[in-house]
Amino acid sequence: MNLEGILVVRINRWLAIIAFVIYTPLGLSAQAASPSFMEMKFINISHRGASGHAPEHTFTSYELGKAMNGDYIEIDLQMTEDGELIALHDETIDRTTGKKGLVKDLTREEIKQLDAGSWFNEAFPEKANPEYKGLQIPTLREVFDQFGNDSKFFIETKSPDVYPEMEEKLINLLYEYNLIGGVNDSGNVIIQSFSAESLRKIHAMEESIPLIQLLSYYAPASMTDSEIEKLKEYAVGVGMHFTAANPAYVKKVKDSGLLILPYTVNEKEDMEMLLDWGVNGMFTNYPDRLDEVIRKRIERNMIHP
Repeated sequence: MNLEGILVVRINRWLAIIAFVIYTPLGLSAQAASPSFMEMKFINISHRGASGHAPEHTFTSYELGKAMNGDYIEIDLQMTEDGELIALHDETIDRTTGKKGLVKDLTREEIKQLDAGSWFNEAFPEKANPEYKGLQIPTLREVFDQFGNDSKFFIETKSPDVYPEMEEKLINLLYEYNLIGGVNDSGNVIIQSFSAESLRKIHAMEESIPLIQLLSYYAPASMTDSEIEKLKEYAVGVGMHFTAANPAYVKKVKDSGLLILPYTVNEKEDMEMLLDWGVNGMFTNYPDRLDEVIRKRIERNMIHP
């Protein structure tokens, strides 16, 4: 990038920061505030797309997630031997392709030869569709080419310690597609990770991106005040498996000014329970179910304010 380009980027960043500051009364730090993002009553996140209906992390699954009123497409990132970011949950190709191997040992070309759809037909014969056979694992670039202009993305850096410079490649690609920086809505892209180091690295490179710290709990979730303060240095919210959440935890997290977005919630009864507790949204393999739950709650509130 030449000097003129660098100056334009820096000016646009400052304009964006000024816009964020205007919205800080909504309860988030300046780098994460965004009118459309923060004014959403509930956030419906299509987990690996509408992965309860179609093979996860395929264009078909992403398209279904959008059609079913998912607010965000969730994308897990892995990286190939030749440095290509791809949408895949596991570090290996074993579970979803019928082949074996580590993603980091395979090239983009080798990844594109894999069938990422037939496994779904075998695992879920009641949902099988012949069109799923032969579906490819998409690269992140391909996802942005297909959906970038009118979609919101919830991106997870998976196993970033395995993939050197994953964060730099992600940020560069987001800039290339004008998804961050300038006057872009900071809620169009949200990045999450179990790795605090990865999130802090991203925060240092681009403060405007809202970050979600994923947490693992093997008992009912809890959080100290000091832990909350450390999280707020770089993150705007947390995510954990919904079975670890409880009303007191949700209240404490929200009272601190952080968002809380549990995963992966597939039954309507659990969706209702979590929304009663006050979560900001959730990840689901069935965005159509969550959309129905949300719509019915809105209708009830309109009738009984």
